[in-house]
Amino acid sequence: MSAQNPAHRFAVVRDEGPDRDWQGLDRLVRPVVAIGNFDGVHRGHRSVIGMAMERAAAARRPVAVLTFEPHPRSFFQPDEPSFHLTSEAAKLRLLSATGLDGAILLNFNTALAGLSAEAFVEQILVERLAIAGAVIGFNFYFGKARRGTPDFLAAQGAHHGFSVDVMPPFQLQGRRVSSGAVRDALAGGHIAEATELLGYPYFVTGQVVHGDKRGRTLGYPTANLRLGPDCGLKHGVYAVRVGVGGARYDAVANFGRRPMFDTGAVLLEIFLFDFSGDLYGAALDVAFIAWIRPEMNFDNVEDLIRRMDQDSSQARHALARAPDAFPTLGSPG
Repeated sequence: MSAQNPAHRFAVVRDEGPDRDWQGLDRLVRPVVAIGNFDGVHRGHRSVIGMAMERAAAARRPVAVLTFEPHPRSFFQPDEPSFHLTSEAAKLRLLSATGLDGAILLNFNTALAGLSAEAFVEQILVERLAIAGAVIGFNFYFGKARRGTPDFLAAQGAHHGFSVDVMPPFQLQGRRVSSGAVRDALAGGHIAEATELLGYPYFVTGQVVHGDKRGRTLGYPTANLRLGPDCGLKHGVYAVRVGVGGARYDAVANFGRRPMFDTGAVLLEIFLFDFSGDLYGAALDVAFIAWIRPEMNFDNVEDLIRRMDQDSSQARHALARAPDAFPTLGSPG
């Protein structure tokens, strides 16, 4: 198993259709699978994954997640922006750092959406994957019209010969951990709460793009990222930690429209402390460590610079209190 074999690789198996081999599945023979969307890979998801790993270790089987891309909500409501905590790539990086042997990605399309619960079990879990066991959350439903309930899956497991564990709600201080609760925390700028629910600092990944270079004239040259239009993070100023290549840098960042120079574009503008160099085109991982303040307008540039100085000082102090805060990310493949 992966936890016992430091040389293991994390297999990513993609659904390429019923008549094609799923490349990499030979590395996940008779797996125990944790099934779900896993948006954010938060503490509740990790409890499901942890149980799957326990079952797999006891049965001496590989262990993987079985998940869906795109998110079913995006498939059923394509015209409604939906704030997803993790892209497919980010989700795989988080999952690959858990000790799992791999991830199986089902293409959530018209065919899968129309598959009955019985057919999902028979065609995918039994015939295609030949699973040894499944672990799901208490609120996992599947199949056409969501008619596959946890009780139904347990009965199907007994019939087909695979184990089924249904995990109860995962709670912190009496509050259920969910992707929705994390989204609400981020939308409110409650970074400490989001970190507690996730079990790691919320992060985004993006490629540095050219901005208007106004920060240079203010003494704060920034690296700019364009996040997706569905990002529901509250606009404001944050203490962040940036990963680029193998290095990490403390930084302060503004996410939003910059009211004083509003051009209509929403950007994440990051000023890296104690850094000099060209980051254009580089891919950055930006972890949000602390909230500082909402976006503000200023009477003049001098007032803006004074406030930026204050923001930087607050960010340095917040980051010093969390010197190791950064998500643990793997390299799937």
